Amino acid sequence: MTLLPSPLLIVTNRHLTHRDLLDVIDEAVSAGAGWVWFRDKDLERVERFELARRIQKMIGKRAVLSIGADVDLARDVGVSSVHLPMSADVKAVRAKLGAEALIGVSAHSLADVLAAKSLGANYVTLSPIFATQSKPGYGPEIGLSALAAAAALDIHVMALGGVEPKNILEVMSAGASGVALMGAAMRGADVGANIRTVLLAIHGAKRCGPSFGSR
Repeated sequence: MTLLPSPLLIVTNRHLTHRDLLDVIDEAVSAGAGWVWFRDKDLERVERFELARRIQKMIGKRAVLSIGADVDLARDVGVSSVHLPMSADVKAVRAKLGAEALIGVSAHSLADVLAAKSLGANYVTLSPIFATQSKPGYGPEIGLSALAAAAALDIHVMALGGVEPKNILEVMSAGASGVALMGAAMRGADVGANIRTVLLAIHGAKRCGPSFGSR
């Protein structure tokens, strides 16, 4: 399987933070976050392009930027990493971005994970693993057993939804390749401290099991 940029994926949501989104992302990346999914899809196209361009310029080579849902925006910004909804045509996106593009898909069930794998996605985010305040409308938690079943399908699975330091060992032990965070990365007064705590928990869990990216 393709190696992922990091076992920690930061998911942006400017509505969850009272600070400038670029400042929050900069603080997260400076604390060790190596992968950012620019999600904020409610912006007008021109505004979204400008914000994505500024994020890419700011993080430079310190982290990988994935653009949510919009492959043309990814090309315009100059990145070859995208995160798609389950309904997207992964094969068509790969044809546009190239064979080496990093393509992820949002999955909410085992069937979604199977479909994403069959279409050639590099990874999925599976959610909500636990109940979450960030996106309460996404239905009941699917739990660790579903995560373990998905991870057994030989595709990278990033656990999303209610993941925090106290349950990261359980999540990684279930077979997740890593975790995706929205609320914990966007809400906190000290984002850097939150990110460092999460990374310590991830790396501690990895020492108890298979190495990241080895599955």
